[in-house]
Amino acid sequence: MRKLLRFTFRLSVVLLVLALLAAVLAWWAVRGSLARLDGELALPGLSAPVQVQRDELGVATVEAANEADAARALGFLHGQERYFEMDLLRRSAAGELSALFGPRAIERDKAVRVHRLRARVAENLDAVAGERLPVLEAYRDGVNAGLASLRSRPWPYLLLQAQPEPWTVPDTALAGYAMFFDLQDETNSRELALWRIRENVPPALYALIAVDGSEWDAPLFGQARGNAVLPGPDVLDLRTLPAPEDKADYDVSEPAAPGSNNFAVAWQLTADGRAIVADDMHLGLRAPNLWFRARLKYADARAPGGRVDVSGFTLPGIPAVIVGSNGHVAWGFTNSYGDWLDFYRVEWANKQRTRYHVPGGDQQVLRVSSEWIQIKGGAAVELPVRETRWGPITAELDGTTSLALRWTAQLPGALNFGLADLAHAGNLDAGLAAADLAGIPAQNLVIGDRTGRIGWRLTAQLPERAGTCPATAPLALADACRWAGWLSPTENPSLVDPANGRLWTANNRLLDGEALRLVGDGGYANGARARQIRDGLLAKDRFTEADLLAIQLDDRALYLQRWHAALQSEAARGNSEALKALATAAATWDGRASVDSVSYRLVRAWRLAVVERIQNGLMAPAQAALGDAFVMPDLPQLEAVAWPMLQQKPAHLLPRRFDSWDALLDDAARDIQGQLLAQGPLAQRTWGERNTAAICHPLAGALPALLRGPLCMPADPLPGDGNMPRVQTPTFGASQRMVVSPGHEADGIIHMPGGQSGHPLSPFWGAGHAAWVRGEPTPFLPGEARHRLQLRPES
Repeated sequence: MRKLLRFTFRLSVVLLVLALLAAVLAWWAVRGSLARLDGELALPGLSAPVQVQRDELGVATVEAANEADAARALGFLHGQERYFEMDLLRRSAAGELSALFGPRAIERDKAVRVHRLRARVAENLDAVAGERLPVLEAYRDGVNAGLASLRSRPWPYLLLQAQPEPWTVPDTALAGYAMFFDLQDETNSRELALWRIRENVPPALYALIAVDGSEWDAPLFGQARGNAVLPGPDVLDLRTLPAPEDKADYDVSEPAAPGSNNFAVAWQLTADGRAIVADDMHLGLRAPNLWFRARLKYADARAPGGRVDVSGFTLPGIPAVIVGSNGHVAWGFTNSYGDWLDFYRVEWANKQRTRYHVPGGDQQVLRVSSEWIQIKGGAAVELPVRETRWGPITAELDGTTSLALRWTAQLPGALNFGLADLAHAGNLDAGLAAADLAGIPAQNLVIGDRTGRIGWRLTAQLPERAGTCPATAPLALADACRWAGWLSPTENPSLVDPANGRLWTANNRLLDGEALRLVGDGGYANGARARQIRDGLLAKDRFTEADLLAIQLDDRALYLQRWHAALQSEAARGNSEALKALATAAATWDGRASVDSVSYRLVRAWRLAVVERIQNGLMAPAQAALGDAFVMPDLPQLEAVAWPMLQQKPAHLLPRRFDSWDALLDDAARDIQGQLLAQGPLAQRTWGERNTAAICHPLAGALPALLRGPLCMPADPLPGDGNMPRVQTPTFGASQRMVVSPGHEADGIIHMPGGQSGHPLSPFWGAGHAAWVRGEPTPFLPGEARHRLQLRPES
């Protein structure tokens, strides 16, 4: 027995030693992909030595002899710190995730491959790269050198048991195209859903569903739309229209258009005549952050004084500062929700669907391209892509008709790297001229210069729609409408030197009249956020950088204030115990989406439950007609309908599954009460409990719960929400904040969540994240150098 015990003990010791040895080897292997921060390294292709300094947050300052050397060095840093994230960008745009993650990514890859962007980049690389090809090649070589400088492959590839593939110039283009996918709906699903609904409901009902604005509008041109005028029972009566037999509602969430805030004040609103630009881009949050902070300094004859000194946010995969300031101009972006996609009705000319009708009575042969999707651990899958002159076939209507989808991203000229020219722009006019030629997803550019001038311009290559083009229906041969190339940049709407010295955008409708018809409506965000920013700018006549940061961090719940009053009045008026319970717990209105607010969480939840029931009631006739083909579209302006309905309680617009408006409000209250009581007493259900950060590395979800912690930022309760300047959810929000005056960068403020490095053992993993959470001002320019690396030409 003692021999058995001794054997068991020795075996346990051996197993423990082996386990420790395996852990040490794993730790050593993971550490092998840490970037080298100090010393001297050879970087082939440099024309002169490059100095790289990093401050305590890992923010890099690159001093180079010229732009190509700066791009090569920046590529080296991106390759060291962010190669896996760059790989995800190119693969997501090319539809190549399955080669890395296996069959789980196949459906996503198929949806992306329809657009054949890698093939299109190969066909048009000269136009995409233009005169910047030498810089893109230098960046490519720098990326691959940075990757090769690591002792072992980046740690995610160890976990995935995969090898990183080299970076190429087309990959840089695909990194740019990845932002088209992130910021636009490449399937045009909302437009298709609304068209199908319009075909199956009365015009008066569709007018409510598709309302395009509200009293919350804050455009730069034109006026607020105001709330919808509800039709009378002689025009529309929901009680007489069909409804689905299944009474279960479709889930409806608060519309949260991915995008940003940017705003600016001009010389007349600051003490010393400076312009100040603020920008915070709202995107999905992860660790590390999407952006990589850098300051690039190099000689350039095109820049004032012959030298570029530009600081801000780079996107790993692209050799440029995307948002920032160069001492002469500062700029930032928000996403524009114009109409960048159209469906074409394809009428087949034969049963085999190999020919289709085109204008003039002719026929054209369908082109079929085979896209081969590589699958990790499996055989490649062939995806036949059927292409027409109007784009790929993406939907079927009936036996004789399909839908082809035209998207700006598919067309030559949609993407180029002209945005990089902002680095050497010397004033507002030069900055706008550079933006005019930039090929990027359509963005609202807000820019200011060191003389105090400011301007806004819709920056993108805008499609020219020739002929009579319906706004929300698939284009047909009879419409005589076609895409006829790109509009001249002079057609892009703009507002330069506004008389009141203020500009603001927040993914909302900015235009009206003919300009709005030119740009279209792809689902603009509700105007509440923009209005709160605008009103903050109108509330004062003197501003500093700290004042604009305060607007960025504004979490006042102005949008919900009247809903709190409605909850209290409905509870006092009626007999609903659930309403009374919610009203009691939310009696004290905090007026903010603060982490300790109970009233904000309860009022927000009740409003959403009420709006969900109203929206499903409006959609019921379409649900009944379309059945499984029904798709609930995002309706960001529905507040313009829901609020008048709550105030007027028209019986003819009451959803059919309720006997009265009191019953609807009670049902919404009981729903929310049940959800929250399952977590504990209502009076303890704070907003921070629900709005808790879940900002993790993309691979964290593949690990057991106990091992995810090191790959995530702290689970902090977060202030803010959607319909206010401080946009925040657990996984979505300000991917950066910037407030800066060109020429006064030392006074600027910057925030970035998630940190600079993609390596959890790096000192820069999560660096600066806590300041982003708390909203503490962090200097815009990099701080004192803590690490110095010299990159020298290879001898």
